[in-house]
Amino acid sequence: MKYQSKPTLLFLLFLLSCISANSQILVNQDRLEQRIFDLAKFGLQENGETERVAFSDADLEAHQWVLDELTKMGLEAHTDFAGNIVATRSGSKKNMKPIVFGSHIDRVPNGGNYDGCVGSMAALEVIQTLNENNVKTKHPLQVIIFSNEEGGVMGSRAIAGHLGKSALGVKNSTGYTMGEGIMRLGGDTTRLAEVVRKEGDLAAFLEFHIEQGGILEKENLEIGVVEGIVGLKWWDVVFTGFANHAGTTPMDARQDALLAAAKFIVAVNEITNSFDGAQVGTVGRIKAEPGAPNVIPGKVTASLEIRDLSSNVIQKVYQAIKTKTEEIAASSNVTVEFRPLDTTADPAIMNSEVQKIIAENAKSLGLTYRYMPSGAGHDAQDMAILAPTGMIFVPSKGGISHSPKEFTSAKDMANGANVLLKSLLELDKKLD
Repeated sequence: MKYQSKPTLLFLLFLLSCISANSQILVNQDRLEQRIFDLAKFGLQENGETERVAFSDADLEAHQWVLDELTKMGLEAHTDFAGNIVATRSGSKKNMKPIVFGSHIDRVPNGGNYDGCVGSMAALEVIQTLNENNVKTKHPLQVIIFSNEEGGVMGSRAIAGHLGKSALGVKNSTGYTMGEGIMRLGGDTTRLAEVVRKEGDLAAFLEFHIEQGGILEKENLEIGVVEGIVGLKWWDVVFTGFANHAGTTPMDARQDALLAAAKFIVAVNEITNSFDGAQVGTVGRIKAEPGAPNVIPGKVTASLEIRDLSSNVIQKVYQAIKTKTEEIAASSNVTVEFRPLDTTADPAIMNSEVQKIIAENAKSLGLTYRYMPSGAGHDAQDMAILAPTGMIFVPSKGGISHSPKEFTSAKDMANGANVLLKSLLELDKKLD
């Protein structure tokens, strides 16, 4: 009688060895750190620090380097019409939606080498690790290095369909507008609609980032599982008085726009603190005109930024600040105008199942972790509109970020990259 034999013991042992080998796949810590050092060369200054604001020559050079690196790894890589780098590693099954991951490589002026760079270089490291271990996922894996994250999450907003025409005219410190910057990066502002993806187009999105705060370090923890990302709103607040001679205009006859702006700055701090919760309000930029020491400032433009996990709280704090500022302007004999800027983002809650997968993989690696909010905005904010999204944090030394002193150890970077790697593989198994 013929029968189908059961798998031999040898074959079963072979399968188990394959499963065990996959479970032990880890990124190369030294290579990941070297990628950070290599990226830091683009925009390196004589003082040893790096300057790489979006749209600068250094940004363009780094953009091309990353594009070349991804191409060398066998990915189909290109710059999309919004200036994002998009690179795809094919999956084993047809018609599967991509699992997407990545971050950004642009920096704030006088910033540090880690910020979004860690997540971006980890994305490259994850791809190389999978290639070296001949791991094939059923879903396509797609790396996106987003353009101009620091200047208003430009690239991810474009993908989410939220990059309005007014945003294209906003300049950053290079003097280029977003529209000009997109063209410099190799994009095309006349074809931005072709970049937009719809809800359901992606299987999932993951972003790995330094914490940019001191909670993980203070609590001696290795991984942060992000629960949600705060929303942030920006305004230009314009005070208009009358420029006049500083020596001949009596104090009680002045229309000093800068004096009113100074009172506004104090009010922002006092009012933001008067609300219960973790909301923050900041005035980070101020410009007085004409800007001469012997002329009373006739016009002052100040920035206002408010952040919170609740859009309702942001609006309440804003209204309170606006009301108080209008009172200040009236008593100072100047006018004030709040001009909203199209460089803002709504709060975003991370997907609970993705959070669970991140936490479980941190635990499986023997890493300590906690659930926590993100007080900084990220590209994941816009990607959460399109797909189940999660974020992984690792400690930032001293809680320092957006500074040349920003630092994350090689061990911490590798911890986060390994959680990213294993979470991607877990999502690949679980998602259709």
